[in-house]
This record gives sequence, C-alpha cells and structure tokens, in this order.
Amino acid sequence: MALRTQSVFPGRLTWVEFDSRVLQGNPWNDPTRRRFPVWLPEGYDLPGNVQRYPVFYGLAGYFGSGPSQVNWQPFNETVPERVARLIHCGVMGPVILVFPDCFTRLGGNQYVNSSALGAYGDYLSHEVVPFIDAAFRTLATRDHRGVFGKSSGGYGALFQAMQAPDCWGGVVSHAGDAGFDLVYRGDWPNTLDVLARFRPAAAEGTLEQQARAQALAQGLDDGRVASFLAAVCPLDRPSSAETHALMNLGMAATYDPDPAAPNGFRLPFHPETGELLPERWAHWQACDPVHAVSPHASTLRRLKCLFLDCGWRDQYHLHYGVRQLSAALTRARVPHLHEEFDGTHSGIDFRLDRSLPYLYAALKP
Repeated sequence: MALRTQSVFPGRLTWVEFDSRVLQGNPWNDPTRRRFPVWLPEGYDLPGNVQRYPVFYGLAGYFGSGPSQVNWQPFNETVPERVARLIHCGVMGPVILVFPDCFTRLGGNQYVNSSALGAYGDYLSHEVVPFIDAAFRTLATRDHRGVFGKSSGGYGALFQAMQAPDCWGGVVSHAGDAGFDLVYRGDWPNTLDVLARFRPAAAEGTLEQQARAQALAQGLDDGRVASFLAAVCPLDRPSSAETHALMNLGMAATYDPDPAAPNGFRLPFHPETGELLPERWAHWQACDPVHAVSPHASTLRRLKCLFLDCGWRDQYHLHYGVRQLSAALTRARVPHLHEEFDGTHSGIDFRLDRSLPYLYAALKP
C-alpha cells in the first residue's frame, strides 16, 4: 500500500539564486542572497520550443517560505505536483511557478515594505519579477502574471495587487489575514503573558519606573521585547506560545514600524494592563484589507480575477474577516469570487484545485 499520494506527472523543478539590492541593510541582517525554487511545466525544455508561459508566484504563510512549498509531504502533494496533475488532466494549461523566499528573523513576512523588517514588497515586484522574466520564457506582462497564497501569503497577494498594480493581473487569497479586530486582538493577551516573563526589574516609585510606564503607554518596548527576541530566536524548538508571540511581534513590525522606536516598531497593547492603544491600533487597521479596499478600489478593479476563500471553521476566525472583505469589495464594486468550505486554517492545499484553474482561465494566453 502506498504511503502517500505521489504525483507522477512530468515537469521540472529548478533552483535560482538572486542577490537583492533593496534588502541590503535590512534591520535583522537577514540574507540578501536567496535561493528559491522555480517549477517549469512539461515540454518547457523540448528542443525548438519557444513558447512563453503565464507565471504564478506562490507566497507561503507565516513560518513558511518558498522552499517549504516544494518539500515532500506525507499523504499529500507538493504544490508543483498538484499543478502538474491539474495540467495533465486538462483542468488548466501549462504555467511557470515561482516560490520566492521571504523568510525573516521574526519568523515570516506579510510581503509588504516595512522599515522594521525590510522592503519585501519591492523585493517581489521590483526585483524578483524582472529577474524571473529575464531568466525564463514567461509572458512578461501583468495580464499573464498571478500571485497566490494562504494566510500571510494570501494577505501578501492582496497587498501586492494594491501596491504594485502594474505587476499583477490576478490574485488568489486562501484564508488571507483580514478583519484584524477578530483575528489578532484575542491572541495578544497570550503574547503579553509570554513577554511578561522578560519584564525588566525597577524599584517602585523611581524615575526609571515612571519612564518605563510612560513608554509602555506609547507602545514602546521597556526591554521585554528585546529580551524575548534574544532568547527565542536561537531556540531549536520554541513553544507554541512563543511562536505565536513571535508572529504577533512580526505583525507589529509590519503594521506599525517606527525607526525611532526600540526594535524598530511599536506594540498595539499596553504590556502591563492589556489595554488596546487606540493610536497604535489605527495603524494596524489601516493595513487591514477590509479597510484598505476603499482607497485601493480603482486599482483592484483592474485585476483580471480576484479569488477569496476560507474554511468556515477557521480557528483564527478568518472566515469572518474574509466575509467582511468580500462585503467591502462588493460595496466598492470590485469583481471577485468568494467561496467557503468545510475546513479549518490547516490542511487546505486541496483548495488550489479550485483556485489555480480559475486563475489560469483569467491569465491564459
């Protein structure tokens, strides 16, 4: 009996290296030279073949990266294996797949520019895309270029379309981060509990304690965040609570960067009282796709397709956020397809069988 579903359909996985200019000097000294996989469809290497292909970019979720999307999986297909099957079965035509590496020391990326993480939005649209178009036989226009992703990757796909409209013609967002009031707020008390273990000591009534209290009320780190990051980043196996805390700090670095602040970003909650800091939370809400639709409506209307879905049992409550996003798109008269299915946030790669043929139909030659 076979131990897993193994695709036997042809295609070729290759690896490329690119040294970024825009990531130079990034705050965490993450590597600028990245090696990542590119999948080429059957027939690409045939002698005399000069055909050019649509190209799809796959953005990984938080704590993932491009290479993770081509790794062996038990009882499942890799993304290239899945696409090879869909092409072989005639569900979609041949495409080139690109899986960029945007991992950071904070565990991941939302694929946007941030002074606290790096210019990963520009890295994708201004550097990786031209590099791939020069290296492979792509149809090098937005009308034949799509971006897809799950969770943080789905969020990144949406914001890539908003911020680089001349680059992307189609977007697929599976359970992309949206509706921040429901998605993030409930988990921050757990993060504050983790950070409390690294609270610096100060004698009561001292000027040091008063200054620290004032800093905390402004979303500034009193040392606990820096101490936590110094402790957790070298760990081989951080706990679930620690990884969620690291992710929430990564979101803070994305949504509320401040070069003048400790660590380069501010926190949205008071670490001692757990109170939401309205001025800081306003920065997060401006980055929420639900609120970003209106100022980017005309840009989003240019897309040839926009596909959204989410499992209606998503443990991060993203099905509510995606519903809110769909409603905002409808109000803004942005054409899109919104679907739900019986599932959670985990194990939803099977939905690519639905979304990628839809993306191909919109972007095919």
